[in-house]
Amino acid sequence: MTLLCDERLSPNCDERPAGRAVDILLLHYTGMASTAAALDRLCDPAAKVSAHYLVNESGRITRMVPEQRRAWHAGVGHWAGESDINGCSIGIEIGNGGHDFGSPPYPDIQMAAVEALCRDILTRHPIPRARVLGHSDIAPARKADPGEWFDWARLARAGIGLWVEPEPLVEGPSLSLGDRGDSVAELQFLLADYGYGLEVLGRYDAATQAVVTAFQRHFRPARVDGVADLSTVATLRRLADAAKAVA
Repeated sequence: MTLLCDERLSPNCDERPAGRAVDILLLHYTGMASTAAALDRLCDPAAKVSAHYLVNESGRITRMVPEQRRAWHAGVGHWAGESDINGCSIGIEIGNGGHDFGSPPYPDIQMAAVEALCRDILTRHPIPRARVLGHSDIAPARKADPGEWFDWARLARAGIGLWVEPEPLVEGPSLSLGDRGDSVAELQFLLADYGYGLEVLGRYDAATQAVVTAFQRHFRPARVDGVADLSTVATLRRLADAAKAVA
């Protein structure tokens, strides 16, 4: 059953690639001073951005682009070899000021609406759990949304997305910017194998730091610093095993 939504259609959309199924659900925060201003921008033809849905802080849902059409929400990004993220995804904007406006919490009523909307979308599109992603996952060098305070664990408990309990922070060896060697290559392989757009080069470069930061935002939010510490690597290994188990 489809949820009841307000409708304000955005002109910023086009046809999906022929024969390409929807297999990514991509979550964003609006990152603006107000959600009303974000809705105006997403429907402004001059802005050339949009999403399929917006969920405001009171849980009200607005549909802007029909699911069968390609909304323009992802920008340049990559996941598991796919570069046309818009072409294979449904985008949900969540009203939240984001990092630039104090990282406000997501109200429970808003999270409940996001959960209900995601569950509704998944009744129409068999999106794998490991392909329910944040904008920062597919564009780690550019984006930080929906932020490390977003409640991914709640969604996973409802069957939306993949989550493992993060390993606790402990002291010990880590990998960081400038490091080289087999341990770096193994880390890069694990991240790329999960889906992150990262080359296996054996050196901890800025791209690797950005991907590790994105991974931490989503899966190990207790410390987001781009350093592959023991907790980060152990969480990544457990997540990779979980992904194989549900594949």
